[in-house]
Amino acid sequence: MQAHAMLSHQVGGPDSLRWDAIEMPQPARGEVRIAVHAAGVNFPDTIIIRDLYQYKPPRPFAPGGEISGVVDALGEGVSEFAVGDRVLGLPLFGGFASHVCVARHMVRRIPDAMPFEDAACFVFTYGTSYYGLKDRGDLKPGETLLVLGAAGGIGASAVELGRAMGARVIAAVSSEEKAAFCRGIGADVAIVYPRAMDKAAQRALGAEIKAAAPDGVDVIYDPVGGDYAEPALRSIAWNGRYLVVGFPAGIPTIPLNLPLLKNCQIVGVFWGAHTAREPDRHAQEMDELFAMYQAGDIRPRISECLPMERAPEALRMIEERRARGKIVLKLATP
Repeated sequence: MQAHAMLSHQVGGPDSLRWDAIEMPQPARGEVRIAVHAAGVNFPDTIIIRDLYQYKPPRPFAPGGEISGVVDALGEGVSEFAVGDRVLGLPLFGGFASHVCVARHMVRRIPDAMPFEDAACFVFTYGTSYYGLKDRGDLKPGETLLVLGAAGGIGASAVELGRAMGARVIAAVSSEEKAAFCRGIGADVAIVYPRAMDKAAQRALGAEIKAAAPDGVDVIYDPVGGDYAEPALRSIAWNGRYLVVGFPAGIPTIPLNLPLLKNCQIVGVFWGAHTAREPDRHAQEMDELFAMYQAGDIRPRISECLPMERAPEALRMIEERRARGKIVLKLATP
């Protein structure tokens, strides 16, 4: 029996990927094999194929760290799952495929009413944002939250969660279309910043944030980095928390006098390491997120659902920051 995968045979961009036949993977001890129904597309997928990610798998490999589907085989020692279970999984890579083997501790059953499309783009975004806002940011009801890159998958999840946690949410985005999207998912205010961020644009962005939050922003959620970081940090409130989530716009240079003057914290959000180092807390957070989903407080915002063979197109949309919410790849016949 053959499987298929969107393979990276050489270092390159999205168009270097090929949908190839592969041998059916066999689950090792402690693994679950999942027949993939859907896969979420995330920023790390765009850089792992260029060898720019912190982990470099041996080639050929498929990108894709977030999938959903049905368990169709169990490795030795696995008793907590059964063939036929509807699950989501976090394989790190390999998810852009018809079948993938995932360590059992990175697999979780999903609610019966949860579509595979929602499950395939649930954990990375909401898991990261909830851990960041609740655990690292200590966001409280009534506080003001600023989300940079708010129309992307991870930014949109922070907007939704901020609203659900009782915060006043300011969304910062790069177009009026994205601003409308963010207002539609619960942002109280949406600010549009230019893609090219020079000193004048930084001052203008800082002024807009301060106009929206005259007393300062309590929590800043930054999955963007680059030249957007400093004007955001300058708007932070006394005792504010600046959450460092990612750097698609580059690693920023921060004047360290600002944390002193603002008496604020700059806090890292390394969700992947958190899940490994603090599995019990991660499990509790996932229980809380599924409860929010079932209550209707959060819902993945899927802007595109494409066939798996169109993965290069999906990755280009992520690279070019054209995505609003999440992009999902589906198998026509999983």
